[in-house]
Amino acid sequence: MSLYRATIDWRCDGDFAARRYSRVHTLSFDGGLTVPGTAGPGNVNPRYSREGALDPEQAFVASLSACHMLWFLDITARAGFLVDAYRDEAEGTLAEGPSGRQMMTRVVLRPQVSFTGDHRPTPEELADLHHKAHEECFIANSVTSEVVIEI
Repeated sequence: MSLYRATIDWRCDGDFAARRYSRVHTLSFDGGLTVPGTAGPGNVNPRYSREGALDPEQAFVASLSACHMLWFLDITARAGFLVDAYRDEAEGTLAEGPSGRQMMTRVVLRPQVSFTGDHRPTPEELADLHHKAHEECFIANSVTSEVVIEI
């Protein structure tokens, strides 16, 4: 078992009782990384959020994408392929779920992988590598959203 920590820090800036307050906060992680956080731009008036800060919806999509990538790289290396670069323009859809509440209903990963060397995967092998990565991804195993991998 592993334990992961995040510290979320927010201070009231505005009229809390009237719901006119800043949603800007910081997210701090082990190792000293601190990033600015905010509410998603579609969830609050823009004056209460911060452009250029990480919102929970972006973090959710990025977590799925990064977890998939890390497993893909490991599985691909063990299979003897040499990855030169990996890019994913992932996209999450926030919509009404079965219970009528908002949820991340679908996340689409669009990994673009370039290989080097003479031994490169066939399209079928590439699909299998992504399938294995998806099966191993801790984050994908922890969510109920549909996760689609478009190669």
